[in-house]
Amino acid sequence: MGKIALVIGASGLVGQQLVAQLLNHPEFEKVLIFVRRKSGLVHPKLLEHIIDFDQTESWSALVQGDVLFSTLGTTIKTAKTKANQYRVDYTYQCEFAHAAANNRVPNYVLVSSMGANSKSSVFYSRIKGELEDAVTQLYFEKLLIFQPSILDGNRQEKRAGEKLGLAISRLLTRFILKNYRPTPVDVLAAKMISATLDQTKGFRLLAGAEILR
Repeated sequence: MGKIALVIGASGLVGQQLVAQLLNHPEFEKVLIFVRRKSGLVHPKLLEHIIDFDQTESWSALVQGDVLFSTLGTTIKTAKTKANQYRVDYTYQCEFAHAAANNRVPNYVLVSSMGANSKSSVFYSRIKGELEDAVTQLYFEKLLIFQPSILDGNRQEKRAGEKLGLAISRLLTRFILKNYRPTPVDVLAAKMISATLDQTKGFRLLAGAEILR
């Protein structure tokens, strides 16, 4: 029997690439995605759960499989308020991690961010750091946290600042500051899958250049 992958954040930049690779990977028999609205994806291996993330009791029992990939995230521009961003970037992901741990899902993979720090004065970095601190207190046979630099991929949502940042980052990191080199989302997704499938157990943090290696 193949493995069952669970994904939240399937409609995002990393999530889309991750789901595509999982559906084409021979080790995975089924891919379950948890989304707010229909994704439009159709595949024999895909099972789509349309849920209300605020109604934990309605979906927590469905979080069962071999690995939970958590790629959920938003921006303050999209969320409108810090409270809304915190709910998406921390609360929803933390609740899914708790459900996975309670249901004995053995592996958990979180896409965080470079600079994540629960003591940071930067709101976004602080959220990511608080989430990392929270999930490392849960029991998983394998817990992987990825801290990519600025993501490089084709977004449906236009982010002018990110586009400029990518151009500057590519230039500055060609020979120096390699940890800050942009992270192609296809490379990140592939690394997440390969790290999940290797035989090592326990906690591992992968950041910057290590993701690209």
